[in-house]
Amino acid sequence: MIANNTNPREMEQVYRHLPESEFKDVSDRILYEDNHLFIFNKRPGEIVQEDLTGDESLEQLVKAYIAQRDGKPGAVFLGVPHRLDRPVGGIVIFAKTSKALERMNELFRTGQVSKIYWALVCKRPPEDEALLTGYITRNEKINKSYISDTPRN
Repeated sequence: MIANNTNPREMEQVYRHLPESEFKDVSDRILYEDNHLFIFNKRPGEIVQEDLTGDESLEQLVKAYIAQRDGKPGAVFLGVPHRLDRPVGGIVIFAKTSKALERMNELFRTGQVSKIYWALVCKRPPEDEALLTGYITRNEKINKSYISDTPRN
């Protein structure tokens, strides 16, 4: 996003132009949209909000898509009531209004909306159910986390 003016009241937001194939890809991954919500199919490897890597986030991609689709010259409001980690694919809900963001935040906060994670495996595990214990180790330099069998000292 590039600001054309330094006066915050007069700032016009300019989003990058999506090539036709990318525009269609974004359009194909919209699961639901109305005046308040934009529900999107996130692929593993994509980030929902900007991070230290500088990679384009879905938040920015969807803003660019909406601005282009709707011919919107100014800033696009898109609130993020929840995130999914980069390696995870699944449904991401974006709020298109501040009121929708407030309401979605409340639903997540009070547990009225929750996330369910499913794991895909190459072969059937030896047991139908088990408790897996792992310890998360974070590498801040590359902005990644890893699971290990032993706690970090």
